[in-house]
Amino acid sequence: MLINADLHIHSKYSAATSPRMDLPTLAREAARKGIQLLGTGDCLHPKWLSGIKELEEQDGVFSFKGTAEATKTRTKFVLTVEVEDERRVHHLLLLPCVAKAEELYEAFRKHSADIDSDGRPSLRMSGQEIAERARDAEALVGPCHAFTPWTALYAYHNSLRECYGDLAAVGAGGISFVELGLSADSSYADRISELRGLTFLTNSDAHSPYPIRLAREFNRFQVEAVSFEELKAAILRRGGRKPVLNVGFPPAEGKYNESACSRCYKHFSLTEARARRWRCSECGGRIKKGVRDRVSELADYNAGGTHTTHPEHRPPYLHLIPLAEIIGLALQKSASSKVVTKMWESLLAAFGTEVIVLVDASVEDLEAALTTTTTTTTTTTTLDARVLEAVKAFRAGEIRVIPGGGGKYGVIELNPEGSEKEEEKEERRGQLSLQDF
Repeated sequence: MLINADLHIHSKYSAATSPRMDLPTLAREAARKGIQLLGTGDCLHPKWLSGIKELEEQDGVFSFKGTAEATKTRTKFVLTVEVEDERRVHHLLLLPCVAKAEELYEAFRKHSADIDSDGRPSLRMSGQEIAERARDAEALVGPCHAFTPWTALYAYHNSLRECYGDLAAVGAGGISFVELGLSADSSYADRISELRGLTFLTNSDAHSPYPIRLAREFNRFQVEAVSFEELKAAILRRGGRKPVLNVGFPPAEGKYNESACSRCYKHFSLTEARARRWRCSECGGRIKKGVRDRVSELADYNAGGTHTTHPEHRPPYLHLIPLAEIIGLALQKSASSKVVTKMWESLLAAFGTEVIVLVDASVEDLEAALTTTTTTTTTTTTLDARVLEAVKAFRAGEIRVIPGGGGKYGVIELNPEGSEKEEEKEERRGQLSLQDF
């Protein structure tokens, strides 16, 4: 069976999160997105873990079975938490059961001043020490959003080994995956040889349950059942279980894709930024090194080639943004506007979930939704032709992205009518997959 999973989110007990990040809301909204398995986030926080314990547990996953909530969602939860080490690097842990979460809480509590107050605790521990504790608790562990210039592995280290020591080696019982983050994709990460043997995860890191945040990036796994052991086998690629698709932002849309001033957002090449000692020529602000430039510094595999090659186990990477944002782009409306919300809801009513609309529905089925239904009082069209063309453009990679940087998201431009020259389309494909860097 195939399942869609978003394994990195936060609860209402993390700083700067929505108070609506509660379990019932998350289960309902994840189901509407088309996510069968959702990370709990923050599972070491005592109050959040107490709520998780009230769910029904089976095979290391949790659900609302046997309650009224079960009629609204089939979403299951797996225990996850993000922690910050002494170097400010963030790590994602996936845990097999409540007992192991409680065990980790006790192991970490003596090294943290905020583990009882913040769902994402800061630990006075190294990355290697955290990985060792995770291994002892039979948890999976890997770096979060590995390339971003803040709180990320490659912001403070030049290699996995610098952070995790001997546990960085593939098969060493330590690092099991790398979470790419919004500003990177497989074509970025596979230029770094030490990452090529690891599974790449694409998760939302959502701080609110809204459809433009939750599962804005997700993973598709081939498993035999929805359980912790099946998820573990898929991440480790054992017994035929494996990731079959990564879905995430076009890297250039990420807010740290290119090197840029964090105050005025002026972009700089790596050479220019170094020459100016990382100070902006316009306002004197700090130039933040972009993910693209950081990857170029670290790249040691196929560095001279024009195309990024991938290991055989690497699944396809589909560049997408949330459906509401695609509708908004196509109609030139805000993603939160009434007209966008109405069309989003009508598409979910017709197809079931957002993922079906964006990924799985055939073009023929989408075209059928263009049919206009007229009653004595209203005329309703499930899908606008402009939205259909936009969805097709994303599936084909025929989009233009003005890169983000310095903390400001990039801008996606649609040209669904196909009026661009073929060489321009090819150039854009190359940029999105790092073929030109």
